[in-house]
Amino acid sequence: MEEPYINDKNTETRWASFENIRGEKGRGGMQNAGAKGSAFRHIEAGASVTLMETESSGVVDRIWLSLQDRSPENLRSLRIDMYWDDAEKPAVSAPLGDFFGANLGLPVRFESCLLSNPEGRSFNSFFKMPFFRGAKIVLTNESEKRSERFFYYVYYSLKPLDPEKALYFHTHWRRENPTTIGRDYTILPKLEGEGKFIGLSAGVRVNKGYEDSWFGEGEMKFYLDGDTAWPTLCGTGTEDYLGTAWGQGEFYNSTSGSLISNMEKGLFSFYCFHVKDSVYFHKDIRVTLQVMGGAEKYKLLKLIDKGLPVKIVSRDGKDFSQLYEKEFSLERDSEEGWYNYYREDDFSSAAYFYYNSPVNGLPPLPPLKARTADLENIGLC
Repeated sequence: MEEPYINDKNTETRWASFENIRGEKGRGGMQNAGAKGSAFRHIEAGASVTLMETESSGVVDRIWLSLQDRSPENLRSLRIDMYWDDAEKPAVSAPLGDFFGANLGLPVRFESCLLSNPEGRSFNSFFKMPFFRGAKIVLTNESEKRSERFFYYVYYSLKPLDPEKALYFHTHWRRENPTTIGRDYTILPKLEGEGKFIGLSAGVRVNKGYEDSWFGEGEMKFYLDGDTAWPTLCGTGTEDYLGTAWGQGEFYNSTSGSLISNMEKGLFSFYCFHVKDSVYFHKDIRVTLQVMGGAEKYKLLKLIDKGLPVKIVSRDGKDFSQLYEKEFSLERDSEEGWYNYYREDDFSSAAYFYYNSPVNGLPPLPPLKARTADLENIGLC
């Protein structure tokens, strides 16, 4: 937090909006004689619109935006790209909604230290995003219809920065629909270099064939600085990583939250930010989450009878046993109780991290069809 009483004479404040896209001094609100001449625009199908551009040194401090169509299809069809220091490839490339924590394209009201949506109708980002020679933020409508009434601000500061001390902000979005049984979902593919993993937001659309069995037994894993088969950091369960326990209801806190927990619809959305416990990497990093569920024995037998992908891994009885051998048979096991099992669901996520380069070399944003598949009638109502 900035000290409000400090007068930094090397810093200039700028706002980019359709009233002054380049944040030029003394040139804001010039249309319609200053009477709200360009508060919003319609983003035509296939069009790209520059939201902010500068050739200076500084920091993006905050982004706010809102739009008329906040449907899952539209929020997944609009793509936000951010470029630092004249880089040809974006450091940030993500579906608009998912970047701002509206995972699965479903905006809900929440407040956190880095993202917020005060009433479910707007999107705020407070990630600090430094640049040394320039910055450019672009919005692209990849759908076949016009996106109506798009409003925004990019709040940024022009100031000198030390490139030896500051890292570039990046976001990597991906989706697996469905995941592969027994294979961990990748949140951040292997990335060589140095930086800090600052957090994630994620959405899960569960396979409804699993009925009301719990999806979130999977452990977060961070492979750091040469880790291969085994990670240095390993959690104990999805809800544990978020700071809650024994299941995952709906909540939002400063650094973590579970915004959607709807078993009836089979929809879950959550976030976790490492603002007080950053995950540092100095050579490389890879981040994964196990796709693992849990259920009582009688439920699992029912799922297996239905032909659902199920691979039993452990039993929570008198003690916690190791991974079961191939010949293990749930039907012949005399023990009752809670069993953990690998499963297949629809996972998507945005990973947020700081990195020592304006480009990251990670796979590009998946095409529109892959981002929007199976989103029909996904709403919470």
